[in-house]
Amino acid sequence: KNLPHHHQHQSKSNNSYTKFIFVLFFCLLGLACIVDLFWASSSSFSSSYLRFASNWVSQKPRIFVSQQQQQQHNVDDKIGKKKRFLSATFADLPAPDLAWEQMPSAPVPRLDGSAIQINNLFYVLSGYGTLDHVHSHVDVFNFTDNTWCAKFDTPKDMANSHLGVASDGRYIYVVSGQYGPQCRAPTSRTYVLDTQTREWQSLPPLPAPRYAPATQLWKGRLHVMGGSKENRHTPGLEHWSIAVKDGKALEKEWRTEIPIPRGGPHRASVAINDRLFVIGGQEGDFMAKPGSPIFKCSRRHEVVYGDVYMLDAEMKKWEVLPPLPKPNSHIECSWVVVNNSIIITGGTTEKHPETKRMILVGEVFQFHLDSLTWSVIGKLPYRVKTTLAGFWDGYLYFTSGQRDRGPDNPQPKKVIGEMWRTKLNI
Repeated sequence: KNLPHHHQHQSKSNNSYTKFIFVLFFCLLGLACIVDLFWASSSSFSSSYLRFASNWVSQKPRIFVSQQQQQQHNVDDKIGKKKRFLSATFADLPAPDLAWEQMPSAPVPRLDGSAIQINNLFYVLSGYGTLDHVHSHVDVFNFTDNTWCAKFDTPKDMANSHLGVASDGRYIYVVSGQYGPQCRAPTSRTYVLDTQTREWQSLPPLPAPRYAPATQLWKGRLHVMGGSKENRHTPGLEHWSIAVKDGKALEKEWRTEIPIPRGGPHRASVAINDRLFVIGGQEGDFMAKPGSPIFKCSRRHEVVYGDVYMLDAEMKKWEVLPPLPKPNSHIECSWVVVNNSIIITGGTTEKHPETKRMILVGEVFQFHLDSLTWSVIGKLPYRVKTTLAGFWDGYLYFTSGQRDRGPDNPQPKKVIGEMWRTKLNI
């Protein structure tokens, strides 16, 4: 049957309207796909929001770095079309899993603290609680019964972080370091603790104050090497020593020794088998913001390295040894000696090449003293810097430091007091 004329006209209008709606819908859908594709592929948009920031501030944009970034990645060069390969030093290294067991946490969280083990007792000194609060006491852990068993104060004028520490098995020597929170000035004051009486005595001050110098007792002398100079950023090359015995200085002044080949703070220093080793470290560090009344920390360029040096028995020259498997810093108390090996836990490596953010280390390294070679022997429960390490009854322990943001984000976040241990078979 033929429809009336006005019904035919209405039917044609409806068909045209329906077609218009479908065309408009598919156009909008296509436009949305193009915008979404552009959004996902644009690295310049997201990177424009990335700013340099202190590692203490957790409310910054989260930049995720997957473990698969150990593979080579190519990104656009600044000029646009050229491609280049990024260094993989910021990525995790392949390493076997270790069976970690959580132990009682330290009484307080701490970063940039120090530690010395004497037999079954583990002395944990000072450090930051937060960037605005520093500790002025010692906590003691007993490895025999796995308890935190004591606490006592440090001298009023002793540094609170970035200390140089060493021990002869009874006395703990504490050299220089930063006095106060944020990025305050260093002190040249030096102290010694008698761990049997828990009494402190002063020693001759260092010739110049230093942040986190490599410090070790060797051949009857207390050696202090490198560190950062008074502005907290400039690497120091100076090497001083002073004769000590039974907690007392045998000389009135420090003696100048052969300078260390490369300066800077946050490196391990180990004396063993009549050899003195200095391992890892960095050039540069945060500085106080000019004019800040609270010495607010301000970021500066840093270079992390894996250099290893050994001083010969005559203290005449430094020998360059094979470097760490990856650049590593913030490891001054992160080491133990086990079965003719040096074991190092965690640290920080080179900045992420795109975001320039600090990247933490989650590996356990072994330096074989017989062959002078390195290997990666395991993973920590998480990436963490300035660990305080000890070894007792076959177990490797570590506590404190600043850990990562999670398995897929190696940037630093929470300052911790957790303690862990694992059975070490080497």
